[in-house]
Amino acid sequence: MNKGVKFRIYPNKEQENLILQTLGCCRLIYNKGLDMRDKAYKSGKPVNYTQTSAMLTNLKNDDNFNFLKLVDSIALQQSLRDLDRAYQNFSTSNHTYAQSSL
Repeated sequence: MNKGVKFRIYPNKEQENLILQTLGCCRLIYNKGLDMRDKAYKSGKPVNYTQTSAMLTNLKNDDNFNFLKLVDSIALQQSLRDLDRAYQNFSTSNHTYAQSSL
């Protein structure tokens, strides 16, 4: 029999800010990776996790994205792995690429 445990955390203000900053950075990296893959898909060039991970490294070295160094790098990498898994699932299924209605 499987058991589950439910608990609630009460972060202080500093921890809450770090959690929110981490989630925001993960969202940014996911969207940057999605944009990179979207452009590559439309041009017919394949993009894999290694290339999106290199993009993350380049962004971290960019002065405009210094805030990426403040959050957990594993969380940022996981968002790229999630994106890679989504594209792998897409490529092995019979779905077609979403078309904009605009």
